[in-house]
Amino acid sequence: FTNLLAMPNNNFQNVSSTLDKLLKNYDIRLRPKFGAETLNVSMEVVLASFDAISEVNMDYTITIYLNQYWNDERLVFGNKRDYLTLMGDFAEKIWLPDTFLANDKFSFLHDVTEKNKMIKIYGNGDVIYGMRFTTTLACMMDLHNYPLDSQNCTVEIESYGYTNKEVNICWKNSKASVKGVDKVSLPQFQILNYKTSTYLEQQATGYYTRLSLSFLLQRHIGYFIFQTYLPSTLIVMLSWVSFWINHEATSARVSLGITTVLTMTTISTGVRATLPRISYVKAIDIYLVTCFVFVFAALLEYAAVNYSYWSQRAKKRKKLNQAINQNISECYDDNEVLPISSKKSKKKETSFIDDDYNRMSPLPWFYNSRNKNLNFEEDNNPHASFYAKSQDIRPDKFGSNSILNRKKPSANQRKLVKSIDARSKKNKFLDQNGNYNQFANKRTVNRHLLSSFRFKAKGFKKILPQVKDISIIDKYSRIAFPNLFLLFNLVYWCFYIVQSSFYDT
Repeated sequence: FTNLLAMPNNNFQNVSSTLDKLLKNYDIRLRPKFGAETLNVSMEVVLASFDAISEVNMDYTITIYLNQYWNDERLVFGNKRDYLTLMGDFAEKIWLPDTFLANDKFSFLHDVTEKNKMIKIYGNGDVIYGMRFTTTLACMMDLHNYPLDSQNCTVEIESYGYTNKEVNICWKNSKASVKGVDKVSLPQFQILNYKTSTYLEQQATGYYTRLSLSFLLQRHIGYFIFQTYLPSTLIVMLSWVSFWINHEATSARVSLGITTVLTMTTISTGVRATLPRISYVKAIDIYLVTCFVFVFAALLEYAAVNYSYWSQRAKKRKKLNQAINQNISECYDDNEVLPISSKKSKKKETSFIDDDYNRMSPLPWFYNSRNKNLNFEEDNNPHASFYAKSQDIRPDKFGSNSILNRKKPSANQRKLVKSIDARSKKNKFLDQNGNYNQFANKRTVNRHLLSSFRFKAKGFKKILPQVKDISIIDKYSRIAFPNLFLLFNLVYWCFYIVQSSFYDT
């Protein structure tokens, strides 16, 4: 079970007999220098890996090499140049410090391919006891600035049974006793700095020396930018699209508002699942709640727009109906003979206004516009008939030329109109001498087609619904919401970035 590495001067012919002599009369129950002076035990830590950090459990996991140094005068077998490297099983036969990790939750010693322990004994009695293990240590984190935060996680090393008057543990070479920190990398954190300290810990059985190795960890913000902040910002900007949608498109605006609200709720739920249930407000909570307020306010803004619009329409409809009824009554006061009764006339004309003002979307208005403009071509076509130009068919103020008092043309009038139209068409294709002009015919046809195309384009443009933003609330929201959100982002990022930098320094 022994392994001899180096013996500069062969003072011992038989290493086994030497070990037997060292262990003869050796009492494992007594510490070195028992009853005399305090035993100094030096510590050295080599950081192998920083495995994981959990905000939910408030702990982190690391793998370290822990080396302990002390002197045991009972193990002297030569000078300082002589040493023996022994397997870990030999540690069960000599005294060992009762070192433990004060903030440890769970630890295990690696045993592949053998237990990762070793003992090295020098000829002057110096002992080095090393081991490799993985431990999960408690780290009480302050998440007020999460995820723009920095955390301070520690490794607490202490003697379990020996007080500071019996065993004094210390760092072998202060900060230089910790090695391997510059070779460790973490996915979500960066090790800004580390330090070592020593202090007394008071327990019920006395004062104990405790060594502390603290790591200053700064969280990387890149992951949260792409997973939380950027999606939340885009969802808020998406809710502003409803300000440019016609207020009569109820289904579009309501569905957009509800979708953004539910999306923000989902993002907030996912963030809370990765954090402990703490009572105080975190930095990411402020941002998510503000984004939720913005998208919810955009949904409430449409409710205000819809209410104000239809309340104003109701007032205008009531006033217009009263004015039309009064106008109709004044027109019928002259005792004129009408083809229909006055009651039915009033009902018919006011129903025209009611249908127009009670529409719930632009589509019924579009079809009504098509029906109302069926006579558009006849009224404005430069090639229309003489009769169509001579008659006014627009029902303005129900005067003498209104559609109610217009009579049907007689048979002689219709024949006269047809003869005038035929004569005008024929004269279009004759020159000054009365001869048929073929080129004039082509030019006339081209002009006629071009004029007809322009006329139909104007007619199509006229019957298209013109969406007018009559809501002053939407106009102000288009400016107020983006500016307020931009102001919030400036204040938010400036405050937490400056605070994080101040904490790090």
